[in-house]
Order: sequence, then structure tokens, then C-alpha cells
Amino acid sequence: MPNWYLEQASTYAGQIDNVILIVLILAGIGFIAAEVLFFWLIWKFRASRGRPARYLQGKDGTDKTVKRWVTYPHFVILFFDVVIIVFSVIAWRNVKMVLPEADSEIRVIGQQWAWTFQHPGLDNELDTEDDIFTVDELHIEVDKIYHFHLESRDALHSFSVPVFRLKQDAIPGRSITGWFEATNTGEHDIQCAEICGIGHGVMRGRIHIEDANRHSEWLAANSTGTIP
Repeated sequence: MPNWYLEQASTYAGQIDNVILIVLILAGIGFIAAEVLFFWLIWKFRASRGRPARYLQGKDGTDKTVKRWVTYPHFVILFFDVVIIVFSVIAWRNVKMVLPEADSEIRVIGQQWAWTFQHPGLDNELDTEDDIFTVDELHIEVDKIYHFHLESRDALHSFSVPVFRLKQDAIPGRSITGWFEATNTGEHDIQCAEICGIGHGVMRGRIHIEDANRHSEWLAANSTGTIP
């Protein structure tokens, strides 16, 4: 992957990037074709010595010679739209509608202006005595499927992990379940992607994606059940 490209660190990041790439390519083709045609028509029907510029119109809209310049491109754009919709629905179903069986669960709580993360302890179960609570620091294990339960204590927030291509609004009074599976180890940004007040810009966190040994060591060192 070229170094200018944001790293893909989840199983569905590539699929989402492909949808964006398809939109870019099809929209680019349409834009370039429209501009080339536009300037060609300007040149073809331009005014010249002894000949005024020609203006064509379809009178009542039934002149096929003129109408085809609108009809044919219209069908092409509709075809492009169908292609984009198909790939978008496939990606949406995979990310938002299918919930694979979890290896572990976490709770993510947004509040002005920080993220609180509740990790399961050594027993790998939430809401037990050895749960680990952290602020602005999420620890997960690579190649494991996690369900996250997203909540907000005050305003509307949005839990965003750019390398996962994950963005989910946190709505007060609701617990929203989603999932991810990290594919690479490393440390990456967590953002709030919804303007949530004057401190929105500083509401940042870090996600630590660890291999099995390192994550087990972190769990063993932090399973105290103490709420910060």
C-alpha cells in the first residue's frame, strides 16, 4: 500500500475503500466525458467568419437529433448509479446488518469531552469485578472479533476509528452494538466525528492493537475492576 494511503486495519476497511474508489472512478469518468463533450460542442458550433454560432433546441422536446445528447448520457449515469448502489448495499450489509459471533465485547462511552472504555478482564466477560476501565485508551487483540456497545452520557457523539473505516454515532439514551476485527497491530487515532461542543476538537483517543501475548500481559496487569 503506498505511504500516502491511510492504513487499512480491519477486515472491512478494504471493502469500504473499494466503494469510495468506485464512486471516484465512475464520477471521474462522467465528469471528464461531460467536460470533453461540452468543449467539443462549443468548438463545433462556435461562431466563425461568415457563420454565426448555432444554437440548437428540440422545439417541443421530441427532436431525436437533439434529445439524444441528454437521453444517452442519462442512461449511462443511471447505470453508474446502479453499480454504486449495489456495491454500497453489499458493504452496508456486511458492516451494519451482519453481526458475526464475538470473541470479546467492550463498552464505549462518549461524554464531553473524552472516551471511556470498559474492557472485560481475564474472565473475558463485561460487567464483572475484574473489568478494566480506561479513558481515551482502548486495548484490543489483533485477529479477534469484538462487539462494541456504544453509549453517550450527554450530547451526540460519533465513535470513529479511521484505520478501521468505522464511524458510528453515539446517541444519548441508547446502546448501539457494532463490531470490528483488527488485522494489524499498532497504535492509531480514535476520533469524535460529530461536533459535540466547545471541546470537540480535543476529544481524541488511541486504540492499541496488540498481539495475543502482549494483550494477555496488559489484561493481567490491569484487571482491577477500579472505575476511574
